[in-house]
Amino acid sequence: MISDVNGAEILPDEPECTMSERSMANDSRIVQIGTEGLEGILTIPAGVNGLVIFAHGSGSSRLSPRNTYVAQALNARGLGTLQFDLLTEAEAMNRANVFDILLLGERVKEAVCWARNAEETGALEIGVFGASTGAAAALVAAAGVPDDVSAVVSRGGRPDLAEPVLDQVLAPTLLIVGGADHVVIELNEKAFNRLACEKRLDIVPGATHLFEEPGTLDQVVEAAGSWFQGHLQKECL
Repeated sequence: MISDVNGAEILPDEPECTMSERSMANDSRIVQIGTEGLEGILTIPAGVNGLVIFAHGSGSSRLSPRNTYVAQALNARGLGTLQFDLLTEAEAMNRANVFDILLLGERVKEAVCWARNAEETGALEIGVFGASTGAAAALVAAAGVPDDVSAVVSRGGRPDLAEPVLDQVLAPTLLIVGGADHVVIELNEKAFNRLACEKRLDIVPGATHLFEEPGTLDQVVEAAGSWFQGHLQKECL
């Protein structure tokens, strides 16, 4: 049922990560994003060459364990990461906000604009990694600020929720879906057909919506890492 995937990022059995658990080899710090001062974790590895902004799904936050796992793998590839809360605590209490894709998309746009104007990230190419409803928010932001978003990756996402703007997305877009996530595969296929940009649809065999099966999240990391490296990282002259 479609309603079963709307709360895709709710992870009741996993502890949230903390700043102290991030790799000490990277420079991580807390930042405040946008007019609401949304809290984020900015991580800049040595020799950074590109920045990936994370848009979490419904029921999750900047401390999403799966997004943190992906972020650390991207840091190891020389990509900076920004994980931030899309909503304030008060806003998140209103379930309607959790599925307000236009609001979430605006928050991702604010994060992109923040990164573009920040001294340490302003010169970097920017990509957005979205999970569940966060994937729709990522695509809304990519359509809204096309000059500032160079790539998008969706993990178990709901790009169909960004249907009104899909044909306006210019950034190369990779959709990654679990092979056992049948309803979401269908929704991604429909969204994929609407995209007019460079695009690819990857289906991870045996994976369910949260990519909990052994090795499946590593396949997400490999696909997303290669996609972002190929579209964000500048060759050294």
